[in-house]
Amino acid sequence: MHYLRVAMLLLLGSFTNPAAHAQSQLDQYIKEGLEKNIVLQEKKISLDKSLVALQTARSLFLPTTWLEGSYTIAKGGRSIDIPVGDLMNPVYRTLNQLTNSNNFPQISNVSEQLLPDNFYDVRVKTTMPLVNPDIKYYKTIRYQQTLLQQNEIDIYRRELVKQIKSAYYSFGQASKAITIYENALQLVNQALRTNQSLLNNGKGLPAYVIRAESEVKTVESQLADASNDQQNAQALFNFLLNRDLKEPVIVKENELAMPGLGILAAIPDSASRREELRSLGLARDINGNIVKIYKSFRSPRLNAFLDLASQAGDFKVNSKSFFYFGGIQMQIPIFTGKRNLYKINDAQLNLKAVEAKTIETTQQLQLAAFVSRNNSNTAFSNYTAAIKQEDAARSYFKLIDRGYKEGVNNYIEFLDARTQLTNASLYVNVCQYRFLSAVADLERQTASYTFNN
Repeated sequence: MHYLRVAMLLLLGSFTNPAAHAQSQLDQYIKEGLEKNIVLQEKKISLDKSLVALQTARSLFLPTTWLEGSYTIAKGGRSIDIPVGDLMNPVYRTLNQLTNSNNFPQISNVSEQLLPDNFYDVRVKTTMPLVNPDIKYYKTIRYQQTLLQQNEIDIYRRELVKQIKSAYYSFGQASKAITIYENALQLVNQALRTNQSLLNNGKGLPAYVIRAESEVKTVESQLADASNDQQNAQALFNFLLNRDLKEPVIVKENELAMPGLGILAAIPDSASRREELRSLGLARDINGNIVKIYKSFRSPRLNAFLDLASQAGDFKVNSKSFFYFGGIQMQIPIFTGKRNLYKINDAQLNLKAVEAKTIETTQQLQLAAFVSRNNSNTAFSNYTAAIKQEDAARSYFKLIDRGYKEGVNNYIEFLDARTQLTNASLYVNVCQYRFLSAVADLERQTASYTFNN
């Protein structure tokens, strides 16, 4: 029987891959978790903020226009003397003598204050960058930071899928353990009734009855522990899906069927698809653009400006009050105390640090994928061995149970056989879900799980 079951596993596994091994109920739970998980929602908010920052960076290429106005009143302060009387009075006197009249009166000198009094100035001001490499690099960096934030979301999504699968398998394992203990409880209760009946008929021993009662309490305690494990697994699973902790979890037995080694063959060995490596690549590009920004400090900055305005006294608005004022501004750095050179050196060192971190992280992720695959292979081997142990324990229990009923074997032998069968069934259960969890971890380490969106 053992070899037949192993052969069936291998045969089924040869046609199995992560995409084809459909687990509809689990896939629905994963979809729900990806939509409702609180931490994922928080990370999506951070992504939205990055997108807003990217839009802000793009807007820097566009003109900036605003309305600006002022009204001033003034008295005193500096003034300018205009000798109008000194200049014109001699002329006026001569004219009066020539015309024998007083048509040209004498005038006084004038003193005008420099501060404008009862004066308004309204302008529509516009500025626009014409040449500024900083803006181009800034926009590129913001775009790369947005991709980096998206990568952070994908990293957590993969980890969330793994956690949801592991919690789902843990709940299934606890549920199966409850079934095993319930079957064991039926056996020990039956044994207690048998020993009590034998004792009542004068054919049994009081020690066997006491031992049977002790076994019932032991299995009941184990059943309570398994029930507690199930409740904890249920709460963790619902927590990941942002549901009520006591929400029922549907586990379909056919979806937890033990796959074969073929599922491992369909998962790549390389960790090159990990988003962590992509994030490090983006970090390298960002630091490279920062270096370019600092190196562009020698490039001139050229801006254009234009003012459409009106200014006059007493709020007069006419053709003489309107005017425009525009031009081009250029800025070229001459000396900054080598601060820009120091910034370049610092940015280059940061770039080298990211490159070294990339090499280290690549090796670590590859090691994690290698270990995860070995763990998966070992888990499958342990499962096949556990099946053999369970078959042997079941066969042994049937023999002892028959002998116990016929009076050939004693109750201690029956208890030992029953304990071996229960432990063997539990070990098969543990090995099965360990393998499923190991496959989920291998998917995580190789980034092989495919998202629908």
